[in-house]
Amino acid sequence: MKTSFVLGALAVAGLAAGAAYAGTLDDVKARGTLNCGVSTGLVGFAAPNASGEWEGFDVGMCRAVAAAVLGDANAVEFVPTTGKTRFTALASGEVDMLARNTTWTFSRDVDLKFEFTGVNYYDGQGFMVPSDLGVSSAKELDGATVCIQTGTTTELNLADFFRSNNMSYEPVPIETNAEAQQQYLAGACDVYTTDASGLAATRATFENPDAHVVLPEIISKEPLGPLVRHGDNNWGDIVRWTLNALITAEELGVTSANMAEMASGTNNPEINRLMGTEGTLGEMLGLDATWAQRVLAVGGNYGEMFEANIGESTPIGLARGLNAQWKNGGLLYSPPFR
Repeated sequence: MKTSFVLGALAVAGLAAGAAYAGTLDDVKARGTLNCGVSTGLVGFAAPNASGEWEGFDVGMCRAVAAAVLGDANAVEFVPTTGKTRFTALASGEVDMLARNTTWTFSRDVDLKFEFTGVNYYDGQGFMVPSDLGVSSAKELDGATVCIQTGTTTELNLADFFRSNNMSYEPVPIETNAEAQQQYLAGACDVYTTDASGLAATRATFENPDAHVVLPEIISKEPLGPLVRHGDNNWGDIVRWTLNALITAEELGVTSANMAEMASGTNNPEINRLMGTEGTLGEMLGLDATWAQRVLAVGGNYGEMFEANIGESTPIGLARGLNAQWKNGGLLYSPPFR
């Protein structure tokens, strides 16, 4: 009886797995487009350009998944979401995934029933103030008015920081980065707080960036990454390994410039498995053998995407820091392709 029960349970589990397999992946293929939730506009990460085309580091993640699944990096419907609306959009099925500077936390993973598929940017919360405020440390902000996006981890972190330092503040709630920028520049708040990367991106759009300073304190861990709904493991695997393909390609030296050469075959078995010239990894995902080649054709590997959108040579000016490869002292690390 025990054996029958176990086999029955496995059969049910198999049916459940089959149902999940036939979920988002089939929906995206049938629709012919990937619905990707992004921010309402954060230059360098996700924002429409002068022609109305979405571009940025997070946008690149959306396009990479579309390329893997649909063979077309442009087959993406970008859905702008705020801190308040993003989770409803994902849970309801309005979007197939989120790629919009969202922090991986316990409650979002467990209580909200989402699955974070990895970290594409290791961040932390910071503070930006006008230079003429004469402040050099966040510990000098007692009594300040602070612009804070609602529905975000920054609200809780802000309260914790001020409480632990016996300081008071007056929150100025805002919903979008554009609203925060407008309010901050208008003097409605002394301070704008969000992820340090977001502060750098916002500051880069100012007419006079040098008139504003990002204070040295980083008060939290903000591992940002794409997420999907619980229960559709195959779709989660596709998004996860798309990100891992970008990271692994940089580690192994596969770039947009040499990808065609690498795809013809190398003496490195892991590169061959990544490129689909060896093994059956694509088949395991329900994709074809060259899915990762299409991912890398979008904007190159992780490092190339970083440098093109938010790196030190861009107006955003972010150093790799924690987002360097593990071999270079950073936290960027992908499980092996085998």
